[in-house]
Amino acid sequence: MRLGGRLSGAIDVLTDIETRRRPVADALKDWGLSHRFAGSGDRAAIGNIVYDALRMRLSHAFLMDSDAPEALAFAVLLRQWGLTAESLAAEFDGDRFAPTLPAAETLAAFAGRDLSQAPDHVQADIPEWLTASFSRSFGARWIAEAQALTGRPALDLRANTLKASREKVVKALDRSGAEAARIARQGVRIPAGDGAARLPNVTAELSFQKGWFEVQDEGSQIVADLVLAKGGEQILDYCAGGGGKTLALSASMDNRGQVHAYDSDRKRLAPIIERLKRAGTRNVQVHESLASLSAHQGRFDRVLIDAPCTGTGTWRRRPDTKWRLTQKNLEERLEQQREVLANASAYVRPGGYLAYVTCSMLPEENEEQVARFAAENPGFVIEDATADWTALFGAEAPRPHSPDGRSVTLTPATTETDGFFFCRFRRDG
Repeated sequence: MRLGGRLSGAIDVLTDIETRRRPVADALKDWGLSHRFAGSGDRAAIGNIVYDALRMRLSHAFLMDSDAPEALAFAVLLRQWGLTAESLAAEFDGDRFAPTLPAAETLAAFAGRDLSQAPDHVQADIPEWLTASFSRSFGARWIAEAQALTGRPALDLRANTLKASREKVVKALDRSGAEAARIARQGVRIPAGDGAARLPNVTAELSFQKGWFEVQDEGSQIVADLVLAKGGEQILDYCAGGGGKTLALSASMDNRGQVHAYDSDRKRLAPIIERLKRAGTRNVQVHESLASLSAHQGRFDRVLIDAPCTGTGTWRRRPDTKWRLTQKNLEERLEQQREVLANASAYVRPGGYLAYVTCSMLPEENEEQVARFAAENPGFVIEDATADWTALFGAEAPRPHSPDGRSVTLTPATTETDGFFFCRFRRDG
């Protein structure tokens, strides 16, 4: 397909998302099934246009003076992919699948508008109702923090040290542009491309099948490191999901001690079994119900809570969720977090540690949530994770955001990772 056909496909997908209120992944999958002639490169390019459009939906609409799918798609090419109206006209010449170029007045609006004159939430590309939360968390630089969530994310991997060193993984993926991550000790990064470029399918690599690495955002690796798991300890991953952090904890323990993995959603937990086999992990026990954990209350050295949250820190990867988030969704997540904190904390032994993690950048789910828990549970004392950051990653590593000087918040702007919050408590009572 030529660029014109790819752009038309992206407009179709954006229209489908808008009219049917569908997740972007579902809309792209259905478009591919109904257009089987499109190759993998075509589908990747269409996906890039769609995701780029959704990440910057408000600012694109402001500059184009329209939020129609056609306007958003053209804004991607004109603003992000470096094309001009003239180069598009030349590219579309003779392409019967190409869409009609924007009207002259639309192009004039795009050329003449100044984004700095737009409302703050439009410059930031976030829902207006969230501006107070971002401002409360990041102060004067909140717009820059929000704007960093509109970029394309890299493909991050974690070298599985039970089977391979980071250097070995980087070498195996050399043709994909792999390089050592800046912060995570076992992190490997494949930079995001520009325009129609697509990331490699690393799960098709023989090295992946051998269990040399796992796909895991660098931020997720970092917060798993901050748990400070040690070989021989008994650790509970209370909201284990698909097992990414469980695997990271097991590797850092060198298969010594035991990690207990539990999640209330069995469907989310199901993939962990195959991942454990591939990784060569032998010290993980998977629990399908709380009943099997009841005998362990008050006995774990460390408990990790990867809490349910709004996912605002993952908006680069899931930009459609940014525009579906509501105040009701936030309130539901806050209640779930309070419940999970109350339940999981019961498993920590006296003198043990409770680690609270979210992939959110909202203070309601982060600093304010842990402050509430600490006030209601004086036996749990917040420790200083910023000192551990330097000890683990070195003084030269990028520094995370820390409004309270104890917890840490990773962001695309500060650490070039997804947004993650980390706080560790010590149980004194």
